Amino acid sequence: PRQPAKTLWYDRPRYVYLEFCVEGSSDVKVVIEDERLVFSCRNADGVEFYNEINLYARVNSKDSREKRSDRSITCFMRKWKEKVAWPRITKENIKPAWLSVDFDNWRDWEGDEEVERAMVEQYAEV
Repeated sequence: PRQPAKTLWYDRPRYVYLEFCVEGSSDVKVVIEDERLVFSCRNADGVEFYNEINLYARVNSKDSREKRSDRSITCFMRKWKEKVAWPRITKENIKPAWLSVDFDNWRDWEGDEEVERAMVEQYAEV
């Protein structure tokens, strides 16, 4: 049986970030479409995780990517409309139990574009 991975998200002027918290992931598959994201993987114990998210707004799937680490898989998706805040990550106005705001990374946008550009460049180097 598969289960959803614990997921954190936060919003920036140009990108939306999702972090799927799965340690020791394998068989990672991330499909980023313009209005939907599908994530699946297994953890070190062989448990299968699956998340499907209908996105709040459209993203540029061609300028979106993911980065895997030992503890999680982070996806960053380029917003179709930059500098428009997303009040939530899901199209539906419901909050699944597995989804939380990443308050450690959430901040006001003012003067944040340089920080965001540096983050994206750091991910792109991998």
